[in-house]
Amino acid sequence: MFKSILVPIDLSDTDLAKPAIATAVSLSQTSNGTIRLLNVLHMTPVMLAEYVPADFDVQQRQSSEDALAIVAREVGIEPSRISSMVRQGSSIYHEILEEAQAIEADLIVMASHRPAMKTYFLGSNAGHVVRYARCSVLVVRH
Repeated sequence: MFKSILVPIDLSDTDLAKPAIATAVSLSQTSNGTIRLLNVLHMTPVMLAEYVPADFDVQQRQSSEDALAIVAREVGIEPSRISSMVRQGSSIYHEILEEAQAIEADLIVMASHRPAMKTYFLGSNAGHVVRYARCSVLVVRH
């Protein structure tokens, strides 16, 4: 049913992502679909650029790529059916939507924290993805 599944992951809280990854694996196996793991890095603010090493963004990207590779190996599906991508941008949900469109995802499976008062006023990344995605979105609660 789902041929291309995108799973955004916050590498600072991989325990939160585990149920979403497990759900994506289960859904992908029924249709021999593929899974793309995605991590979005924030852009380094210009005002902080002089206080971090010149190759800070490169180091951060490499660290994220290495961590995603570990997660991909631990998932337990054939390597040909799972890939990973690190994107960088100022808006996490925008990068998720862009990647979904780039890989022609037909499902986004993402984890989300329980709603808190601040997310009712500010919105959350999961909320934005649900509202603006061109494909189905499954939000998995921890």
